[in-house]
Amino acid sequence: MTPRRRLWLAGAAMAGTAGLAAGGWWRLRSAPGPSAPDEAELLSRLRRQAWPAPPGHAALEPGTWQERPLLVNFWATWCPPCVHELPALDAAAARWPKVQVLGLALDDGQAVARFLTQTPVHYPVGVLGVAGLSMLRPLGNPNGGLPFSLLLSSQNEVLWRKLGATTPQELAQQLSGV
Repeated sequence: MTPRRRLWLAGAAMAGTAGLAAGGWWRLRSAPGPSAPDEAELLSRLRRQAWPAPPGHAALEPGTWQERPLLVNFWATWCPPCVHELPALDAAAARWPKVQVLGLALDDGQAVARFLTQTPVHYPVGVLGVAGLSMLRPLGNPNGGLPFSLLLSSQNEVLWRKLGATTPQELAQQLSGV
């Protein structure tokens, strides 16, 4: 075999290998991976899942809010608007006891426990960690901003979504009709 022919065959083999690799990459890239939960599935999980509690705090009992309207607040200790709205949420939990307020922290459990020692709230708080950010997009928060609140009816319908800190006036407007 001539050196020129050998070079041509080696080039053709490399091109074929590259083509196969590119085709495999494209196929894997466009193949559906594990499907992300949709909004209905996540809303159901919010209502029924026992989220981990911060260390030293009581376990969450989702059975106590199964049939009640549910105000879920996603927050973090490092988020100033989140921290700013906690007193309003705490006051709302006391003023409208028929509505269950649930805080879900996208933070470290130890950090949440330390924070709640300094700034206690009287509603249940669960810890999702940063992995909880993946829940926000299907729930209507495409950029994953915090704080983010959802008000769910007792039938698990979304009545209100709020991105950013809420106010006592907004809470009164939303919760007084539930």
